[in-house]
Amino acid sequence: MWQDNLITIVNLTMVYGMLMQVVKGFKDKKRHINFQTGLITFIGLYATAIAFFSLNLIFSAVTVVISGTLWLILFIQTIVYKK
Repeated sequence: MWQDNLITIVNLTMVYGMLMQVVKGFKDKKRHINFQTGLITFIGLYATAIAFFSLNLIFSAVTVVISGTLWLILFIQTIVYKK
């Protein structure tokens, strides 16, 4: 399906941007997002991945799981790096 390809490409570009943010958090030892943003976003992305899997959009689901995991890491950084 062309929709799966499009969603995958868009998510991969978002993953690239998120990687830079995660690395910055580890380098600076600071939290760069607030607690609620990280929590709501990673839960929402995992829920979206479940929906994509149920629609058989496998590539989209996998890239959303990767994006959700990066948001989970950012969320954990908000807990570990209190400043």
